[in-house]
Amino acid sequence: MKTIVVLAVGIVLVSILFCPMVMAAPSMPADLQIVQPDPSLPKELSAFFGKWEGTGAYQYFLIVEKIDDEKASIYVWQVIAEIGYSWTRYEAQVIKEGGKYKLFYSSRSGPIQLTLKGEYLNYSGPSASIKLKRVT
Repeated sequence: MKTIVVLAVGIVLVSILFCPMVMAAPSMPADLQIVQPDPSLPKELSAFFGKWEGTGAYQYFLIVEKIDDEKASIYVWQVIAEIGYSWTRYEAQVIKEGGKYKLFYSSRSGPIQLTLKGEYLNYSGPSASIKLKRVT
């Protein structure tokens, strides 16, 4: 009985200490340069711009810091095997297929596709497919 109580108290203490760290958003990248989309850019494309987060196997954070009709500059908070979590910048290509815009880039784990569906940014790659919600 004493072992069960000690174990239960230990689990509660660990969850109290570590849950806030898991749920908190990371600090922004030091060299982040947010550039508002040109007003002449189609609304369907400028809608990708901004900060996004979601939960899959891990907490995901993504920032579209710049976008035009050909490319987008994207920061992704991701696991890097050698160092743990880190912000990584990617350049995505803007593609229009079937009247809808998509962003494509290559990450360490393979090709990533970003699409918009309603208020969500769909992140699809070889290791995850999740819905990200805009963060203000």
